[in-house]
Amino acid sequence: MSDDDRQAGPRTGPATATAGQAADEADAAAGLSTAPVEGAEEPAAGGGSFGGAREPGARGAAAWFGRELTGWARWFWRQLTSMRVALILLFLLALASIPGSLIPQDDVDSLLADDFRANNPGLSDVYERLQLFDVYSSVWFSAIYLLLFISLIGCIVPRTWQFVGQLRGRPPRAPRRLTRMPAYTTWRTDTAPEDVVGAAGKLLKRKRFRTDRGEDAAGAVHVAAEKGYLREAGNLAFHLALIVMLVAFAVGRLYYSEGGKLVVQDQGFSNVLPQYDDYESGTLFDVNDLEPFGFRLDAFHADFSRERVDLGTPTEFRADITYWDAEGNETPAEVEVNDPLHVGDSRVRLLGHGYAPVVTVTDAEGNVAFSGPVPFIPQDNALTSTGVIKVSDYVGPDGERDQLGFQGFFNPTYAIDEVRGPHSTFPEPDLPVLTLNAFHGDLGINSGLPQNVYQLDTTNMEQLQDGTGDLFRFDLLPGESIDLPEGRGTLTFERFDQWASFQITTKAGNEWALGGALAAVAGLAASLLLQRRRLWVRARTDADGRTVVEMASLGRTESAKIPAELAALAAALTHSAPVLPDGGPDEPAESAAAEGARS
Repeated sequence: MSDDDRQAGPRTGPATATAGQAADEADAAAGLSTAPVEGAEEPAAGGGSFGGAREPGARGAAAWFGRELTGWARWFWRQLTSMRVALILLFLLALASIPGSLIPQDDVDSLLADDFRANNPGLSDVYERLQLFDVYSSVWFSAIYLLLFISLIGCIVPRTWQFVGQLRGRPPRAPRRLTRMPAYTTWRTDTAPEDVVGAAGKLLKRKRFRTDRGEDAAGAVHVAAEKGYLREAGNLAFHLALIVMLVAFAVGRLYYSEGGKLVVQDQGFSNVLPQYDDYESGTLFDVNDLEPFGFRLDAFHADFSRERVDLGTPTEFRADITYWDAEGNETPAEVEVNDPLHVGDSRVRLLGHGYAPVVTVTDAEGNVAFSGPVPFIPQDNALTSTGVIKVSDYVGPDGERDQLGFQGFFNPTYAIDEVRGPHSTFPEPDLPVLTLNAFHGDLGINSGLPQNVYQLDTTNMEQLQDGTGDLFRFDLLPGESIDLPEGRGTLTFERFDQWASFQITTKAGNEWALGGALAAVAGLAASLLLQRRRLWVRARTDADGRTVVEMASLGRTESAKIPAELAALAAALTHSAPVLPDGGPDEPAESAAAEGARS
């Protein structure tokens, strides 16, 4: 065997290669991918018409219009179902999700969204027109979502059927000129062609190749082998998993319920619609399907770091609760930020924490007009909290019915300056102070219009003044009381309790979404790590009566592993078909075969 015969690499034939050779090579590479052929059935060059020349008359015009409409519809469908467009839509879907993370959403935190509108009136008008406060239910987000769904289905279904056909088929016959393959090697041996091909078939089957034997027109025998089908299977599995995730997301939006509840220590919650502070559900969710359970907040534990670097960072954030099921069985449990409580299909998540001053108000006649805890809402990480106290059942000094309102701050670690006014410097109650302003008049709670329980409408109210004519404002420590001006009674700051806010959710499709995500990762790994390739072994008898063995390999994509694998298989085959020396220096058989497999 000459050195030229042993060389490998991209063998290119003469420039006058026949059409039959080109077709032979195309057959060898056919089916290595199920990707659709780009550029098929483009519009005709003559005026962009899909239907050719337009015949005269109304019938000709109608026929031409129908051909044009059909042609453009097919063209649009091919573009929509191409993998390129699917990837673009997937990128757009991720890009469209960014506003939903940066801009307060009405369906996530309506209070925060309302505050954003109040603080940014001009910008909010633009956001409203663009539906940026309801990104995930907006028209443009839904359009991207549906187009991606259609694109993936239209792309995957035909490719799946094509792949099934490939699995049922056999490896293609050996090309007439194996030297044109990217990886190639050859040698001569005294072993009969049938024995060489038989040994090659057994070797390839042990390496998990799918094989098929055949005979060429010139009388040579060959074995064709194929391997790496899991690459295309992984590619299809990845895109099918995306469809599963999209369906799970859609089902989750249609069959879900989500609500929030602020619970003060020693108070409880029952999972029924009137108990929620805010609630929303999917279009197809029935509120009668809410999980029958409830819970009570027994205690809340919150500790914060006092180290300079992590000052104010929570080191413990836990709610101790007791929950009960439909049969009334009570069970103690702990809920932490990343450890929700699971009750049937519902999840109870811990969201926030704050303080609820316990206040007692007596009227001018000395009767208790209000008594109980009032949650104040934190405004910063130091838990500077604002809140209002509404006293609707009150008798004034003139014996007439009146209403009182108080608004102000609760600061767990009190401080005051000219810039910020009363505020807190640390979230733990080192110096708890309640700071309030007082009003009397009409609270507006009997008007029939909805009100925010954490805001005071002072439109029809008058602020109280002290004996000097200044506006009445006071600071109280726990256990202290103050007399209201003009004999209007007293206000006592008894103590403060803690509260915790919870989110109660019921969502469908979570398991499917998780399964789809895992399948997508597995499919992507298979499509990236596995290599689809074909290999042929041909044996024929030359003029000297010797057997010429040819081996060639072709991969879907270029890879250094293809010639390396061919070299290893060739070296293994030389045990059954030893290499004949060239008459030059002795050369080990395995080294000669392996050296021939280069690309």
